[in-house]
Amino acid sequence: MTQTLLIELRTEELPLKALNLLGNSLAASVAEALEKEQLIDGEADFTAYASPRRLAVQVKNVKAVQADRRVVKKGPAVAAGMKDGAPTKALEGFARSCGAEIAALSIVNDGKQDVYAYEYTQKGQPLSALISEILAQAVKKLPIPKVMRWGSSTHTFVRPVHGLVVMHGADTVAAEVLGLSSQNATLGHRFLSDGQIVFADADAYAEQMRTQGKVIASFAERKAAIQAALNEQAGRLNATVAADEALLDEVTALVEWPVVLEAGFEAHFLQVPQECLILTMQQNQKYFPLLDADGKLMNRFLLVSNLQAADPSHIIHGNERVLRARLSDAEFFYKQDQKATLESRLPKLENVVYHNKIGNQAERISRLTSIAGSIAKALGADVAVAERAARLAKADLVTEMVGEFPELQGTMGKYYARLDGESEEIAAAIEQHYQPRFAGDALPEGKIATAVSLADKLETLVGIWGIGLVPTGDKDPYALRRAALGVLRMLMQYDLNAADLIQTAFGSFPAGVLNPKTPAEVADFMQARLAVLLQNDYPQDVVAAVLAKAPQRLGDIEGRLNAVAAFKALPEAAALAAANKRVHNLLKKADAGLGAVNEALLQQNEEKALLAAAQALAPKIEAALAKQDFQTALTELAAIKPQVDTFFDGVMVMADDAAVKQNRLNLLNQLAQQMNAVADIALLGE
Repeated sequence: MTQTLLIELRTEELPLKALNLLGNSLAASVAEALEKEQLIDGEADFTAYASPRRLAVQVKNVKAVQADRRVVKKGPAVAAGMKDGAPTKALEGFARSCGAEIAALSIVNDGKQDVYAYEYTQKGQPLSALISEILAQAVKKLPIPKVMRWGSSTHTFVRPVHGLVVMHGADTVAAEVLGLSSQNATLGHRFLSDGQIVFADADAYAEQMRTQGKVIASFAERKAAIQAALNEQAGRLNATVAADEALLDEVTALVEWPVVLEAGFEAHFLQVPQECLILTMQQNQKYFPLLDADGKLMNRFLLVSNLQAADPSHIIHGNERVLRARLSDAEFFYKQDQKATLESRLPKLENVVYHNKIGNQAERISRLTSIAGSIAKALGADVAVAERAARLAKADLVTEMVGEFPELQGTMGKYYARLDGESEEIAAAIEQHYQPRFAGDALPEGKIATAVSLADKLETLVGIWGIGLVPTGDKDPYALRRAALGVLRMLMQYDLNAADLIQTAFGSFPAGVLNPKTPAEVADFMQARLAVLLQNDYPQDVVAAVLAKAPQRLGDIEGRLNAVAAFKALPEAAALAAANKRVHNLLKKADAGLGAVNEALLQQNEEKALLAAAQALAPKIEAALAKQDFQTALTELAAIKPQVDTFFDGVMVMADDAAVKQNRLNLLNQLAQQMNAVADIALLGE
């Protein structure tokens, strides 16, 4: 007979950002160990629980005792076990280790040879004999970055542990872990629970915790309840909640019995940029700001309390008082910052170290201005505007507001630029030059913002790489991979030469500061990142075929990828790819430089037919490429398949006559240039 197993570790308040991970990890480890010990009937069916003061797991269909197991312990080979009719020391030692007579041993085949073996039935152990070790190992596997000790205990855990519940059905299973002995009772909510909770059985855990303990033990259920309550409250106010998944997870990890309350703050605080107010509410107080139908911040917000009170007014007023102090700080910083322009702050950047090997932020601004101007020129944008935006892009780093909230860099620069009378194009570029900040983030809008953003990321990429701080393994402290991906995503939107941009960034540094190999190494690095980026949306062989051409202008790369993917689906594609690979191999054997085809040296009809087909194909491919119609350029190749097939069937390329051989290689080289005009199709299918 099987029953549900319940395990709960009752702790002091667990770290909120790790709570859900800890709960899931403990549950999975326990279930896996039970399965390994053959204590589960069928596959493991388990439920993880995680609240601020407990981690728990319920596992269904757990046996009270393992089934008996037939064990075959294998020993020495038969040939090595007996010598001259007498057992060898190896056989005697094996029998002794098994506690058996030699006569009791059997002979089995281990897949390679016959060996002596001892077969016996191992009696199944009870759950109570195994559970403590299962728990100890599960706790040991938890992803805890930093452990602590408490009291006089020598045990360590992420937080002090005060209670252990282990139940199998209605029975308490004797177990020990972290110095605690198991029982069938726990404590609920610190303030709302009424005394000790004694479980009727393991299946009653969630319900008893809810009704008696005032604890919603399931992280997922608690999160869904908070989300539903937030939406309901916001709906009553015709508002939407300004919160991301991370904030919702953090709040879920802070409360055991969530109660959503509405509160407010004085309207005059709305004169401060709403990004500042939202960040203050979310980051410092874990509140949920509310936006009106136009996306503007309202002076109402929602908070999630861990207390249920008949009159929650004191909770609301207390939180409003705390928030008022925070918003007053933000308002003060904002007013103070307006006393100086961004331009007047630039000298202060001389005291802000960027990196001791490549100077301070003021020196960096000089480089950004130069690079942004060059990129703007290549884009056909206003160079002076781009240079002005780059010059002011980092000035907000020395403002009071950004000093308090570094996350607002760029955003505050936009607001202060507007107050200083700078153009909207410059203000937008100051804010957007940090974009894209992460995978999937929006790209900068417009050529000026793009020029400054490219300058910022290229200067970082080339400068940090050039002083030897290259990414290794999972270590990338200067986020060079992210910078490279941002550059690549922008280059895919514009007709810019990547190699030229890298060289421009390299040239902005004083001579001798950076490793001279930096441009080539950064180009290779970006090529590798480009492959990673593209493989999210295209097959690996299609990406490899396109990137084999080492494209420096990425504005048409998606068109090439789509065309190659479509070509790959054609019935002729596989044969042409194989032929192209054969052409590659033959061209490697050329003794001299490849040149034009001499028609007078063509001896066979098959090579004459291939030349005629290639000559007819050339203008069609050139016309298609001129219009960036890559699909037509590749589709036209399908028409030449019969001539390619007959050529390789009937012509010996490596002829004895050196001139004939060279001419045939010249012909294949001409063919290869047409076949690989869009991508190296030889790589398709690999």
